[in-house]
Amino acid sequence: MSTESSATAPSRELATLGAGCFWCVEAVFEQLRGVSAVESGYCGGTTTAPTYEQICTGKTGHAEVVQIEFDPQIISFDDLLEVFFATHNPTTLNQQGADVGTQYRSAIFCHSEHQRESAERKIDELNANGPWHGKIVTQVVPAATFFAAEAYHQGYFQANSRQSYCQAVISPKLAKLKSQFGRKLIAGE
Repeated sequence: MSTESSATAPSRELATLGAGCFWCVEAVFEQLRGVSAVESGYCGGTTTAPTYEQICTGKTGHAEVVQIEFDPQIISFDDLLEVFFATHNPTTLNQQGADVGTQYRSAIFCHSEHQRESAERKIDELNANGPWHGKIVTQVVPAATFFAAEAYHQGYFQANSRQSYCQAVISPKLAKLKSQFGRKLIAGE
């Protein structure tokens, strides 16, 4: 690869976010312009190479998360945070809707000091002026080892959009995303 090619190649960053069921979170973030990849997985626990069955017990300490690869020249980390906070309830401890347990906690696993500062600033802003009655309980911690979820979890909504859970929970999130963030979506979404 020539120096010129690498100098003009778009930069990529990672964001790792937990906001309840990773099927929902993945479906939201894969719609955004500037996001090149979204992978469902587990982060923040003590078990090495955890499985979905282990995570579901709530005993591993992991959260269901998505790891997002994005181009900050197209979509900023702050933009990702805006979508993150608008598409889940960050005031419910270890719960999103009917999904209850530490594995469903609201969490931001920061890959840099900039991400930590941005997350804390956004939380302060939303606690002062946000739409919720309670305080935000989103965990802001350094990025931990990310473990990719099993293959059947990847692209779950795309493969199962007619399933009742997808229709009842994910489709309304995507409708909200489209109405609030249409300008940030991939064309045609």
